[in-house]
Amino acid sequence: MGDQIQFIVEKLNQEPFRKNYNLISFDSLESLQLLQLLSDVLGEIDPKHAVDIREELPEQTAKRMLNLLGILKYKPPGTVSDLSAFRQGLVTGSKTVIHPVLHWLLQRTNELKTRAYLARFLVKLEVPAEFLQDDTVADFNKQYEELMEAFKNLHKEHEQLKISGLSTAEIRRDISAMEEEKDQLAKRVERLKKRVETVQNHQRMLEIARQLRLEKEREESLAQQKQEQKSQLFHAEQRLQRAQVQLKEMQHMVADSKPESLMKKLEEEINFNSYLVNEKIPREMESKKTSVYFLQKVVAEPAMTQADLTALESEVEEVNAQMNQLIEKRIITYEPTDSKFSMYRQQASIISRKKEAKAEELQAAKEEMSSLERQVEQKNSQAHELGGSEVLTEDEFKQYVSKLRSKNTLYKKKRQEIAAITAEYGILQRTEELLRQRHEAVQQQLQAIEEKKGISGYSYTQEELERVSAVKSEMDEVKGQTLDNMSEMVKKLNAMVAEKKASLAPVIKELRQLRQNCQELTQECDEKKIHYDSCAAGLETNRSALEQEVKGLLEECAQEESNYHYINCMKRSLEIQLQRAKDEMKAYMSPDPQERRRAVREQYTRIILEQENLGKKLREKQKVVRESHGPNMKQMKMWQDFEKLMECKRECFLKQQNQAAIGQIIQEGGKDRLVL
Repeated sequence: MGDQIQFIVEKLNQEPFRKNYNLISFDSLESLQLLQLLSDVLGEIDPKHAVDIREELPEQTAKRMLNLLGILKYKPPGTVSDLSAFRQGLVTGSKTVIHPVLHWLLQRTNELKTRAYLARFLVKLEVPAEFLQDDTVADFNKQYEELMEAFKNLHKEHEQLKISGLSTAEIRRDISAMEEEKDQLAKRVERLKKRVETVQNHQRMLEIARQLRLEKEREESLAQQKQEQKSQLFHAEQRLQRAQVQLKEMQHMVADSKPESLMKKLEEEINFNSYLVNEKIPREMESKKTSVYFLQKVVAEPAMTQADLTALESEVEEVNAQMNQLIEKRIITYEPTDSKFSMYRQQASIISRKKEAKAEELQAAKEEMSSLERQVEQKNSQAHELGGSEVLTEDEFKQYVSKLRSKNTLYKKKRQEIAAITAEYGILQRTEELLRQRHEAVQQQLQAIEEKKGISGYSYTQEELERVSAVKSEMDEVKGQTLDNMSEMVKKLNAMVAEKKASLAPVIKELRQLRQNCQELTQECDEKKIHYDSCAAGLETNRSALEQEVKGLLEECAQEESNYHYINCMKRSLEIQLQRAKDEMKAYMSPDPQERRRAVREQYTRIILEQENLGKKLREKQKVVRESHGPNMKQMKMWQDFEKLMECKRECFLKQQNQAAIGQIIQEGGKDRLVL
């Protein structure tokens, strides 16, 4: 859409529009300005449409534009409903309607100008069949058709003459250029021959040069074949990569799935395909065949007049009245036994419609999935072409992201623990070093005191005894505490079990009563649900019946309204045609010559006489041109030969002047040498 708007803006800024728009200013145009811009473009194609839309009604503007677009063979996109939306958008000046029309018109302006010019003369004026019963009107209509055919032939001859004239001039220019180039090449060949003749073994050298040229051509062809084989190899590798990716995906799907799930998927696919083959596609084929049959029947019938259409409309009205009477009789003779079956029929029809809708949704979803898979394959191939790694699937990417996040959190946690342990290790290492220094100093002092007293080793023995006694006392305390804790825990557990039994006894009684109430309520809920489902199905059937009735009434109302508007339009057009026929007869039968000249018959007679006189003049002119063509061509050939002769004389004169100048320079140089 952006490229389309950019193209429109570029064309409107050029000749002959010169609007000086940019993308923002063009997109901000209002609906009335867009309609005026479309009218200007149509006026450039056909000058009759160069009008100000403010001076005419919106319906007239839309009708005028639609007529010209129909003549130019513009086809709006979409179905019949889209055509009505197109007409409405053209009346309101919608951007979604006018932008494509402008793009289509500006793409082929010259072609559309020719088509609009021809349409002024080749759009046939439809004469009603009842008027053609008159011999005079039939003769005029026949002459009108003959003049139209003559105009077609003259226009074709004119276009062919224009094309042939341009091609002849181009051929002459090409021939003259090729002759000049030929003369230059001949001169160069002569000069090269003179140079080569002085060289020894020039024939052998020429043969070697010819062989070299052939080998170079062969080398170029081999290089081209090598390039083609490389491209074929590259495409084959791409296909192999895509096949490997598909194989890997299929293996992954098979590895992750179970046999039960695969069988279930296959059963669902088989059921869906069988529904398509047995129900949906035959129904669609039958409807298409019936529509084709009716269309062929309509095509085979002869052209219908307005009287035939009115007769068919009256028959349709009679059949509709009979159908309404039959429906009323059926309602009167309605039996209650049929109501039960009608309810089930309506439910079955609702279910079948829902089934068809879901099948269409599933088909659309499958088509969308296949298109997305093709896009994924294209993206994978593009990634392989760009030298990237293998593209992960959605599940693999999610697993990779989850693993990466867990590893990242674990990494951060371990890093914090390592930092804390490292800091604590440094503190403990420093403390240990200080304590070791103090311990060494105290030990040295104690050893010195023991040596003085004569009891060396006493402190070490004392420490060992104290350590053993401390360990024994700790073990005894731990054993006693463990036995006390176990006995207390057993007492607490017995007490808790007794308390829980006492507290749960009334709750168990209440739970039994509540279970019985729950069963009763469940039964009542099931009964209410069954009743609700039946009521809902009945209401749904009634609602669908009412919707169908309302829809039929709305369609009937719209059909009657369209018939009313159509009849009014036909009435107005018939009145206008009748008034025109009365005016024509009045003017034709009038004794006043001025009034007769205004008649259409007199105007066409005058135009026919003018065209006949013009054709006579053109034929005389063509005869004169054919008679003088041969002498003129001979005279032109003589002038060309005379021009070549004068050109040759001029070249000879210039060569003589150059040789005289060179001889004078040589003489002056010899005189200078003599003087020296």
